Amino acid sequence: MLFRLGISIAVFVIAADQLSKWYILSVVMAPPRIIEITSFFNLVLVGNRGVSFGLFSSDTPWVQPAFAAFAGVVAGFLGFWLWRAENRWLALSLGLVIGGALGNAVDRLVHAAVIDFLDFHVAGYHWPAFNVADSAITIGVILIVLEGLFADDKQSK
Repeated sequence: MLFRLGISIAVFVIAADQLSKWYILSVVMAPPRIIEITSFFNLVLVGNRGVSFGLFSSDTPWVQPAFAAFAGVVAGFLGFWLWRAENRWLALSLGLVIGGALGNAVDRLVHAAVIDFLDFHVAGYHWPAFNVADSAITIGVILIVLEGLFADDKQSK
C-alpha cells in the first residue's frame, strides 16, 4: 500500500513536471524571453546542462545520458527504500524525490539539458532557475529529514 502511494506520487510528479515543461517550451516561451510576473519572480528559459546550480556543466555528448543514468540508479535505490517504507510521510517523500529525479532525467535524454523556468530574485540576486521536478526533490528531501528527526524511535522504547 505504501509502495503504491509513493509510486503514484512519483508518476504524478513526472507528469506535472513534463506537462509544465512542454507548456513552457511550446506556448509560453515561443519565442524565448523573460516574462516578469512580479517584482521578485520571472519566467525564463534555461537549459541546465549541469547538476545542481549548473555545476559540472558540459556540452560533451555522453554527459547528459550519464547524468540521466545516474538519476535512474538513484531512483532505483530510493525505490528499494520506498518498498520498505513504514509510514505515509516517508512514502510520500520518497515518491517526490523519485518523481523529480526521473522528471529531470527525461529532460536530459529528450532535450540534452534540464529545462528550468522559475526564476526568483531579490535586490539583484537571483536564485538559480528551477522547475517542478527540482521543487519536488527539494520538498521530498526536507520531508525525509524532518521524518527522520521527528519520527518515533521504535528502538529506544
